[in-house]
Amino acid sequence: MKKLTEFDSWKSLQTHFEQIRDVHMRDLFDQEAGGKKDGRFKKFSSQMDDILLDFSKNRINDETFKLLCDLAREAGVEGWRDQMFAGEPINISEFRPVLHTALRNRTNTPIYVDGENVMPKVNRVLAQMRYFTERVRGGHLRGYSGHLITDVVNIGIGGSDLGPHVVCDSMKPYAQRGMNAHFVSNIDPTHLTEILKFVKPESTLFIVSSKTFTTQETMLNAQAARDWFVDLTANDKAVARHFVAVTTNKQAALEFGILEENMFEFWDWVGGRYSLWSAIGLPIALYLGMDRFEEMLDGAHAMDMHFKETPIEKNIPIIL
Repeated sequence: MKKLTEFDSWKSLQTHFEQIRDVHMRDLFDQEAGGKKDGRFKKFSSQMDDILLDFSKNRINDETFKLLCDLAREAGVEGWRDQMFAGEPINISEFRPVLHTALRNRTNTPIYVDGENVMPKVNRVLAQMRYFTERVRGGHLRGYSGHLITDVVNIGIGGSDLGPHVVCDSMKPYAQRGMNAHFVSNIDPTHLTEILKFVKPESTLFIVSSKTFTTQETMLNAQAARDWFVDLTANDKAVARHFVAVTTNKQAALEFGILEENMFEFWDWVGGRYSLWSAIGLPIALYLGMDRFEEMLDGAHAMDMHFKETPIEKNIPIIL
């Protein structure tokens, strides 16, 4: 595979940089606006629904932008994008598809991996998430002693923690009253211990997020949470009402004490950094509601379509 620095457009950009390196931003606005204050803004901005990208305040001119677009084309960005949407294995280190877009494919058009349309699986898990979250939030699925679930503790690491954590923190104004979300990712036991000080076993739901159910940091924290729960309740069987799993390892989750109906699947073609759109987003759905979660899917799908269909010169993800 050709290196980026070997492309002709990259070499042209290096030459161009030397030509404009001393140009001041103020001069660029004066020269390119043609006397109009918003001329440069109109030229170097793009909008998709309510999202506006203003990149006019970068030290670029028409030639810079043209060369950057040439570089994207020469590097095959459009081709790689199309292969991604087609489900081809563009993850070259693991030889896997990169299909987080399928998780938010709101048109439900077929998307194939190894000849199989994955949309029925995606829709099945979304339906399972809705059924479960509505039962919890509606008070139909309660703790072992009949208490409402008021706290959700997500136990995971990396993509099984960061995405849901950021969304829940940023969307607090939309959270259901009386529902709290907590996240444990650090192998240092202090992290879990501090959270457990503020929750009660009879009203707490634990989500163990691990594809293999063998991730060391996650499983140490999950076992510590289970021990805390059993110590305080003296009820080993009650684990089944207070622990759920996002995993592909059904047997290990069963041995932990989790009911099969409370296991949520996701797949190898979901990369960790994009996994919040899968069942890894279960804490989001519990905290904000499944309707809000699906609104997020709608927005992500709209941006996916913009990325897929918009020319490079106005394509917000490619420009960024």
